[in-house]
Amino acid sequence: MSTTFRRRVLAGAGALSLALTGAVVGLSGTAQAATKTTPVQMDCVAPAPQPGGSGAQNYTITLPDSAKAGDVVPIAIDPGPSPVVPGFAVKTTNVSKITLKVGSTLQTVVSPPETVDVVPGVPLDPAGFSGTIKIPDGTEGTTVNVALDLAVTDASLMGSVFTTTCTPNPRPSASLGSVAVEALPKDPITTKLTPNSGKAGQEVVVTGANFPAGAVTCSALKNGTATGDTGTGTATAAGVATCTIVVNQPADKIRIDGAVLPYKDYSFIVEQPGVQNPVDVEVLPGPLAIGPQGGNPAVDFGSVTINGKSQSVVGQFTAMAVQDFRGGTLGWDVSATRTPFLNSVTGHSMATAQIGIQPTCKVTNPASPSACTVGAPGAISDVPLKVASAAAGGDELTGGEFEIGGAGMIQLPPFMFADSYQSVVTFSIA
Repeated sequence: MSTTFRRRVLAGAGALSLALTGAVVGLSGTAQAATKTTPVQMDCVAPAPQPGGSGAQNYTITLPDSAKAGDVVPIAIDPGPSPVVPGFAVKTTNVSKITLKVGSTLQTVVSPPETVDVVPGVPLDPAGFSGTIKIPDGTEGTTVNVALDLAVTDASLMGSVFTTTCTPNPRPSASLGSVAVEALPKDPITTKLTPNSGKAGQEVVVTGANFPAGAVTCSALKNGTATGDTGTGTATAAGVATCTIVVNQPADKIRIDGAVLPYKDYSFIVEQPGVQNPVDVEVLPGPLAIGPQGGNPAVDFGSVTINGKSQSVVGQFTAMAVQDFRGGTLGWDVSATRTPFLNSVTGHSMATAQIGIQPTCKVTNPASPSACTVGAPGAISDVPLKVASAAAGGDELTGGEFEIGGAGMIQLPPFMFADSYQSVVTFSIA
């Protein structure tokens, strides 16, 4: 199921320049970060008529000092001046794709688009950017080195893409940085209760994940305090734990001991003397919707005057609401597409014009069980671009209320008919 609404974007005639740049952001969290600069011998192959180049290129990498196996951690990458020295002047929109060898795995970090003024005789110097890498599973108690395996730059110019490929020599490079992986495995969690309610004397099977192999115990709690009801079980070599407990005392949570919060909810049923009158209620699923359904008003990016040079115009997409009232465990994705820039009255068009978004996403209802993940900045085209998402919950409840918007920037060709043009950007949720 998908729901869409349309938003109009109005732009005046102008010139070429789409720039959705993302500055290097600081690493978040409590773990400290380490920065290291490493010279890497690079051999580059650039598209004609641009010659390739070989030489040392400094890579400055910022990584957390430590992490757990399986963690997704932030990384900041700042490539220094490239061995490629251009012989001509041009303005392009560049995207860097840095493939790293993280332990034994290859992972690629992609930069946001960057508008670059290429100057003859001046080495290309990509801007720093941030992203994430995953610490490989099974690396507990080791140090994971991060090395450079490949650097690819896509330069967009007037609707065409020119790719420069740079290979480290040797490949992969020496270590650009490292992360100490904690000896402990992933945090143990309680995953399920079967059943999750009952009267005094109810036997409950409790399951969990990421536990050390061997014996485990489980316990019931009321308002955060142990009730005294406990059980025993075992965990397999794969970390899957099963524990059986008989619940005799009023309890609202059950856990496998050693698990991290949150514990699993339990409903203790107390029978009262008298006439029983069952009360049934059915909770129906609500919609997954994005709105307003009628669309937002046109976003005015202003006007520019043709001068034969590259220019950019910026604006702000009006925020839209996302509501997930399905009452399940599903996630969602919001994506954006657009139509070409046209004037349907005069028949004029700008086939090479581009528009990009630097999206934002936030939770507007604090009771929402789901978090909102913002997408990477990028160009909107007829191919859906993911701008925001919420992950599926597995066994956990998902849903909530959110607000999605973002900054926009239009890149226009250097020459076109002086006219007013319109593109329709459509945001869809599924």
